[in-house]
Amino acid sequence: MIRIAVCDDDTDSILKNDIILKNCLSHLKAVAEIQTYSSGQMLLCDILDDHSFFDLILLDIEMPDISGMEIVQAIKPQLPNVKVIFITSHVKYAIDSFELSIFRYVPKSDLEKRLTYAVTDALKLIMLEDDKNYTVLTANRMEKVRFCDIFYILREGKNAALHTSQGIIMVRKSLLTVYEELGAEEFIFIERGCIINLIHITQIKNSNLYLKDGTVLPISRSHLQNVKMAVNSYWGKHI
Repeated sequence: MIRIAVCDDDTDSILKNDIILKNCLSHLKAVAEIQTYSSGQMLLCDILDDHSFFDLILLDIEMPDISGMEIVQAIKPQLPNVKVIFITSHVKYAIDSFELSIFRYVPKSDLEKRLTYAVTDALKLIMLEDDKNYTVLTANRMEKVRFCDIFYILREGKNAALHTSQGIIMVRKSLLTVYEELGAEEFIFIERGCIINLIHITQIKNSNLYLKDGTVLPISRSHLQNVKMAVNSYWGKHI
């Protein structure tokens, strides 16, 4: 079940957003639970105090009690993978929203068309990420790690170290074995000792790869072109 929050201090805007959301869900044959908020503080309270979980948040930037940007800054540690679509009347916020790793920025002047595209893309990505897990087996436990929680994997001696949103998980297997077990197109080698998850890339610059968690990893010269092609192919296919 996809969980979505809509937060705007204007009730008419909430209604419009809700209608667009339901149309997108119907088109994709997806099922979701939608929670609406007329106050940013109420949304913040539900997430931080009551530990409510959301996959997608449609968020007005300018609200009287707290701004959308302040909300995102506060919830990111608790919901690192949440997709946020900012909706606002003012273009000046676009640069700041990019710095917060916002999924999409939608101007109210072209709401129906742009929000439909943004929501559709976000839902496709959420559905793509859902139900994909990697099982870690040790002598004492079995743990399932969602693909979308894995940022990158490093070779450490005879082990593979999964760097995830919950911390580092050590697997006593070769990096190649883990790669083959994952068997997913979003995981690619960027050099012999490192696999990254394509969905977490924010930028490739000067042979360095930047991830959503702030990690910067070098791409080997022999892998650089293949990495760029894989990124373009993956996002071209799925979004």
